[in-house]
Amino acid sequence: MKTRRDFLKLSGAAGLLGTVNVHAAPKPPVSAGAGSGSFADAPDGPADRAYWRDVAGRLASPLLTALAERKLKATMPVVGHPSSKDRAQYVHLEGCGRLLAGIAPWLELGGDDTPEGRERGPFASLARAGIDAGTDPKSPDFFNFSKGAQPLVDAAFLAQAMLRAPRELWEKLEPRVQQNVIAAMISSRPIRPGENNWKLFATTVEVFLHRAGAKRDDRRLFEGIAKHREWYVGDGMYGDGPEFHWDYYNSFVIQPMLLEALDVVAGESAGWKALHVKVRERFIRYAAIQERLISPDGSYPIIGRSIAYRCGAFQVLALAALRKMLPREVSPAMARVALTSVIRRTLEAPGTWDEKGWLRIGLAGHQPGLGETYISTGSLYLASFALLPLGLGANEAFWTAPAEKTTWQKAWSGDNLRADHAIKSTK
Repeated sequence: MKTRRDFLKLSGAAGLLGTVNVHAAPKPPVSAGAGSGSFADAPDGPADRAYWRDVAGRLASPLLTALAERKLKATMPVVGHPSSKDRAQYVHLEGCGRLLAGIAPWLELGGDDTPEGRERGPFASLARAGIDAGTDPKSPDFFNFSKGAQPLVDAAFLAQAMLRAPRELWEKLEPRVQQNVIAAMISSRPIRPGENNWKLFATTVEVFLHRAGAKRDDRRLFEGIAKHREWYVGDGMYGDGPEFHWDYYNSFVIQPMLLEALDVVAGESAGWKALHVKVRERFIRYAAIQERLISPDGSYPIIGRSIAYRCGAFQVLALAALRKMLPREVSPAMARVALTSVIRRTLEAPGTWDEKGWLRIGLAGHQPGLGETYISTGSLYLASFALLPLGLGANEAFWTAPAEKTTWQKAWSGDNLRADHAIKSTK
């Protein structure tokens, strides 16, 4: 922040947030007629959108306000596994990168004169001020992009956010800030990714640098793509490295980052173009699987690592809805009902938020036992990934169509469905 005028502009944006209902009292889960197949009590699309916007505000307000004021390190709690002593050097980039990657499509809609636009615009302004604060070497909130291994992960999530909102989170940055961002991303290059999903973090950083007009490192960019071509195990699923892990990393990282990277570079060779077609098909299949995993009350199988990322486990279904790539058997309304139920179930349980509005470790409330050595307060903001469809305008079918039973509800209420089948497994 260079001038008093800049500060006043930021303060005005922060002041506007005071008019947004970002800390509403928790609302009870809505089952959308679970058990009976009735939708008499199911909320309509506009009500769902209002709720999602409220969740976005509750997630974003404490973090972005503090960061824009360059007070994040002074105010953000650092709570993690008792055996982890180093999380304080990572938590701030973690929180910012993950939060923005989830709400970026919503911010990209921009500010306007509608009530929602007047809410969105200030958040986008705070986000840009926060990116400035986190990448300015002179800032007390300057993020760690290079010490230890973890910064590669969250540099990639920040890069993903700017790729998802190129106008609001990149083009509107001052040239000085853009150069700081590029320098920060380049500083992550000495971090060597392991033989697992981390390859795609390096890929995503290089894709962003390419899009930003900086010189890319082709070895780092294409290695993650090539490795995951080999790690495909069938029926829309990839191994996390050479072995398959039954967890949600296909959704947290692998499928979205692989698809989004190929969106940018697939045209550079016939081989990558052919792979892009396969990756899209697998992505759609995995979205179908995800929709079937969500029960009417928003619960889902608690399998594998990083369960404390809560509803972020359903990023692929959310991204498929945003990109209008849903499976043919999953309507936009079905996806909205499923995602709304899982967002409510994982973010409304007592104990989910601390007294100052920060997320706490857990899945359905405060459950520190679900934390792992690499998880701390900032990590939890990956939950925002479930909110990706907020990037669809309010007049899109996802928000306007009447509530519709999910596949789970249709099957268990006796509706006649087509049988589910795997897709052909080819590398």
